[in-house]
Amino acid sequence: MGANSSTIKELSENEFLKKLSGTDSISENEPFWNQLLSFSFSTPTNSADSKLLEEGTLSICKSLIENNPRTGNLGALIRVFLSRTKELKISAECQNQLFIWQAHNALFIICRLIKVFTSQISEEELLLHFTYRPADPGNYESDTENLFEELLFCLIQLIVEIPLLDLTYSILLEAVTALIVLLSYQLFRKDILHESPIHRHLMKGPCLPYTSRLVKTLLYNFIRQEKSPPPGSHIFPQQQDGGGLLYGLASGVASGIWTVLTLGGVGSKPTPQQEQSSPLANQSLLLLLVLSNLTDAPDCPNPFRQSVTFFRNTQDSSVSPTPNPHSFQINFNSLYTALCEQQKSDQATLLLYTLLHQNSNVRTYVLARSDMENLVLPILEILYHVEDRNSHHVYMALIILLILTEDDGFNRSIHEVILKNITWYTERVLTEISLGSLLILVVIRTIQYNMTRTRDKYLHTNCLAALANMSAQFRSLHQYAAQRIISYACRHLRRYLYVLDKLYFPHSHCATLQHCFSALSDNGEELLSLTCSHILRSYASSLFSLLSKKHNKVLEQATQSLRGSLGSDESPLPDYAQDLNVIEEVIRMMLEIINSCLTNSLHHNPNMVYALLYKRELFEQFRSHPSFQDIMQNIDMVISFFSLRLEQAGADLSVERVLEVIKQGAVALPKDRLRDYTRIWSCHAAYPAGKRRKYPVNPGNLSDDCSI
Repeated sequence: MGANSSTIKELSENEFLKKLSGTDSISENEPFWNQLLSFSFSTPTNSADSKLLEEGTLSICKSLIENNPRTGNLGALIRVFLSRTKELKISAECQNQLFIWQAHNALFIICRLIKVFTSQISEEELLLHFTYRPADPGNYESDTENLFEELLFCLIQLIVEIPLLDLTYSILLEAVTALIVLLSYQLFRKDILHESPIHRHLMKGPCLPYTSRLVKTLLYNFIRQEKSPPPGSHIFPQQQDGGGLLYGLASGVASGIWTVLTLGGVGSKPTPQQEQSSPLANQSLLLLLVLSNLTDAPDCPNPFRQSVTFFRNTQDSSVSPTPNPHSFQINFNSLYTALCEQQKSDQATLLLYTLLHQNSNVRTYVLARSDMENLVLPILEILYHVEDRNSHHVYMALIILLILTEDDGFNRSIHEVILKNITWYTERVLTEISLGSLLILVVIRTIQYNMTRTRDKYLHTNCLAALANMSAQFRSLHQYAAQRIISYACRHLRRYLYVLDKLYFPHSHCATLQHCFSALSDNGEELLSLTCSHILRSYASSLFSLLSKKHNKVLEQATQSLRGSLGSDESPLPDYAQDLNVIEEVIRMMLEIINSCLTNSLHHNPNMVYALLYKRELFEQFRSHPSFQDIMQNIDMVISFFSLRLEQAGADLSVERVLEVIKQGAVALPKDRLRDYTRIWSCHAAYPAGKRRKYPVNPGNLSDDCSI
């Protein structure tokens, strides 16, 4: 570095960097700093170049760690940067390019150094490095934390006060990234960092009054999605394909922070367009998420989380009964538009989840929107392409749906929104379908993917909880959506019969059914149903009668008997009793969903009744099952009522005639004969007590335990 352009390969031998990290102290007034900071540098635009940059400067950084206690050169560099920033706002207004250039370059070097420092030394040691002065070895200022606090305060002031122009874009991006780097110590800790000097400086002292302004600025950076300025508008050379000067480094650090936020999960790789088009928006969002998820201090709550929790709409003129000192107002319409457009990234989905979960003002506004499809469709597309997403992104999208479905108004309105030609849904051509029916199709598809691939109990529980919340408000379900609800329930009913058969009759001739369950698609369900009926109908009722005596004890005895009869086989035996419990849970929830629909909106859903009657033979086999007897009463009554109506209507009825009979019967059916099983599942329905939480990421200290 210095007056000429530098390349990554030259960095380790750069004379100015070697002097900075060497054994000689450098005064803040020496001409050396003007020489050091007058460099241009080709932008790392991918992770490979970023890694090369770090490797190329690692020896320099380690040398500075070793020598800085005697030279104090890190403190000198920071003071030079602070002096350059004092007139930065005026420089931006006056288009003083050289001044901004040198301030940016100083911050570039500081950020690069601190990133290595955080990976090599403890937080306490890092703070000591800010205090060393060129004197006796190990000498440091008596006021040990002033310089570090000044740097933090300067970075926050820079972000909130410097206008966003082509000229200032890179230094603003660098300031945001520097704060992320300073907060990155959590990356090197296995436990949660509860007490941190860096956190304390941010939550108290001179930085505290800037809390709301910082959060508001970061949100507006995300909303504006300003692209990186073209090369011609920069004061330093830059590669043609865009990106900020340090965006490669910034992206690498931010990816690490995102790993913390997702509890170690691997985030979806951003596309090159996402990486390079709006780096400031992306980094601002990541910093906002990091700040709002810092743990509370022992004597005060996290002010950034408070700011995220209490900010209001600019159009909201009402006076809050309990105003929060860190609250502010922002344009909710612009925020909503940005959230709808940016849901392809993990961090944007996490922001949406955080706002819906924590900020009641945002949640109320979103639920009142008349264009809800703009938000819901991107979420459904995330779930639909589940195989291309990481588990955390999928889970967060699902929890967002679960939050939305807690609202009856939402559950009603989504069935009134008619969509045409959903191109990304490829299972079947959907020329016209309601948003509610599409949501049902996508959620059921997600459940099936989970049950066959990831087998995460809590994922399918939350999927079913979302459907259960919606079920009382089902309206005019698309025939395919109604078929999928019933066929999915039937699939588990058949699976239950198969596992029950393997448990009690391990040497029966039903082994080929396992292949059927894994290989047959929905189009082959009729063959599978016929096979199950012929093989299992003869003893299903007797098995259910046996189970009704002492359900769990009988299952345990049958499992032990199975292990005894097949004990000579060295291969591990499947735990059929456990499988039965899981399948029972799914069946129970599916029956509750069907019951809720029949009880509350039967007359609105003739397609649901039609699909139920079409599969009635399988449902009838479960009348006497001890786990389902109560909830089967409604279904059995509806099947009997409409079956009688169809018999009275005559034989060889067309589909249209059957639907007409169902609609007429729905009006005549006495509603008091149906028992209401409706219950509301909240977004906390994720984990049972005592279980380790895998995801979703829990913002702050908010609970995500299971509750109904």
